[in-house]
Amino acid sequence: MFIRAYLRASTTEQDANRARDALVAFAADRNHKIASFYVENESGASLQRPELFRLLSDAQPGDVLLLEQVDRLSRLKEEDWNQLRATIKAKGVLVVALDLPTSHQCLAAAGAVDEFTSRMLSAVNDMLLDMLAAVARKDYEDRRRRQAEGIEKAKIEGAYKGRPVDTKLHGRIKQLLDDGKSVRKVAELLECSTTTVQKVKAALTPPCEPL
Repeated sequence: MFIRAYLRASTTEQDANRARDALVAFAADRNHKIASFYVENESGASLQRPELFRLLSDAQPGDVLLLEQVDRLSRLKEEDWNQLRATIKAKGVLVVALDLPTSHQCLAAAGAVDEFTSRMLSAVNDMLLDMLAAVARKDYEDRRRRQAEGIEKAKIEGAYKGRPVDTKLHGRIKQLLDDGKSVRKVAELLECSTTTVQKVKAALTPPCEPL
């Protein structure tokens, strides 16, 4: 069994590595060591997450996908969550989240839990995992709604200026793109989203002249 830790933040302004120490300590307390980390800055409301799917591609049946909270894995709408859950199940990967105590049994010593108790905990864990994913999605939708309402109010009052551009980050992205690095490599080096890199790349591409 390999433990593969997944660390995600939604924007480049957030530190996706923030929970790394907590995950390392959690595994160590149970006499385990994390084999690899998968880190990305992508929205949990989207299935377009290269590092998450690289983790699932690397994983073998019985491996553990370790994360701080269930919302790091999913803020997905129901159909997308069902698709991701089916992929995780097909791979035989076990999800362990620090905020989901019923999942911690996956890291218990062999024989520490009898078969009946293990099956019961697994059933409860699956139910709670679905519930927490639904709660995370609702929280995401509520925050988006409040944000949209705030922006609309600011526009009416003439106070909305939009999100400021991170000129320092954009400059570093441009330099790496000019050096010939791929969008994914730039995102990996700067620990930012591929979407951000693609936006900078698009801005650098001169418009086609009409025929």
